[in-house]
Amino acid sequence: MIYSRMAVIGCGLIGSSVIRAARAAGAVGSVAVGDASEAHRAEIEALGYADLVTGDLAEAVADADLVVFAVPVLAMGPAAAAAAAALKPGATVTDVGSVKVGVAESLRAALPASVYLVPGHPIAGTEQSGPAAGFAELFRGRWVILTPEADDRPAYRDAVNRLSDFWIALGAQV
Repeated sequence: MIYSRMAVIGCGLIGSSVIRAARAAGAVGSVAVGDASEAHRAEIEALGYADLVTGDLAEAVADADLVVFAVPVLAMGPAAAAAAAALKPGATVTDVGSVKVGVAESLRAALPASVYLVPGHPIAGTEQSGPAAGFAELFRGRWVILTPEADDRPAYRDAVNRLSDFWIALGAQV
């Protein structure tokens, strides 16, 4: 197990695939999902792949070692702001957005200095969407681009390496 508790914020194709792949690989212990859509939350509960499903993003990220923001790129900053106060010091925070500069800036502005931000982008997907569209094999053999901050602290480098190990466990190339 790489992370004891993972929170995924936004559970469409990519978010649900991260959960399924992480569970299949044994890379995480418990999984919390925060999603604004009541319909998505009901579907996630019916599918049964999360231990906690909530519309309260702060509740979802509480005690998470890894937080994955999988919401649309323009929603990253507001989602991070909603979760920020509950983030565990030392947690790794990443995203799966398709653009990096704007997303990284909005996440950095919203997040406390006590977490490690490692922006990322899996080069994977399908034309399907929603919680039921995800599948554990989505990342196998696909690239995941991590764009670490210019931070030479050993703890930050460890967070980057651990996140890289996580994606590799899911079958991705980093």
